[in-house]
Amino acid sequence: MSEKVVTKFHAMQLFTDTFIAETVHLTNNQLGIYTRLLNFHWTKNAKAFSTEDAYTICQCKDDECKDVVDKILREFFIIGEDKNTWTNKRVVEEHQYLTDKYAKRSRAGKLGAIAKHSANGKTMAPIPNPNPKPNKYIYGESFERLWDKLDIRRGAKFNAHKEFVKIESERWDKELTIDKLAEIYNKQMKDVDVKFVPHFSTWLHQRRWEIDEKDERKSDSATIIDKMTRLGFVFTHSEDNFNYFKKDNKQYKIDRYDKEHMILDA
Repeated sequence: MSEKVVTKFHAMQLFTDTFIAETVHLTNNQLGIYTRLLNFHWTKNAKAFSTEDAYTICQCKDDECKDVVDKILREFFIIGEDKNTWTNKRVVEEHQYLTDKYAKRSRAGKLGAIAKHSANGKTMAPIPNPNPKPNKYIYGESFERLWDKLDIRRGAKFNAHKEFVKIESERWDKELTIDKLAEIYNKQMKDVDVKFVPHFSTWLHQRRWEIDEKDERKSDSATIIDKMTRLGFVFTHSEDNFNYFKKDNKQYKIDRYDKEHMILDA
């Protein structure tokens, strides 16, 4: 007799603090569309749905509505390889967690460990009672591994994870592994004063790993720092195109791509 696996759950776990923080920037209309899509995704057993399905469930009748739906999909959902289907990582993980949980409970019940019987003697289906997923991989194993490898962790882990998910969804260069990404970040931050280290979410959003990989004029930058140091300036950090220095309690910056290397007030 084949095992019947419960995959339909009437209740979806909602972590309110995270949800509010994640959606505080949305308008009421955008929030309504996001909530509608989450619930639709859950009732479809967390299976991928198409862009057209999203338009239908949100009752879009004009391009303005479709634009809002597209924005929500891009920000909170992961596009499939076919470039037209979407899933929400957290919904998929929570649904799989509950599926595994009740499958395990069902097997245990058949063995008599936690057998429950109704008045007619038939086994009762468990009532869904979602519990928070264990925190070990709440952000996904790949991101947790990256976060653990950082020598300096500045900024909210939640925000950094959002940027990391966007990078994953872009199908970024296969050669840029988790280990390589952490190595580049740690190398860039090695001699930077902690208070000048950017939030990791900012570093990811601005794709600063490409500076290390593609900047062909790093030797010029090092020469500028050496010259400024000899003049009594203290190098503090680099940000975008500028190297920042301090002298006599004042801050200065130099555009490292400017051949004149003009010293400017920061």
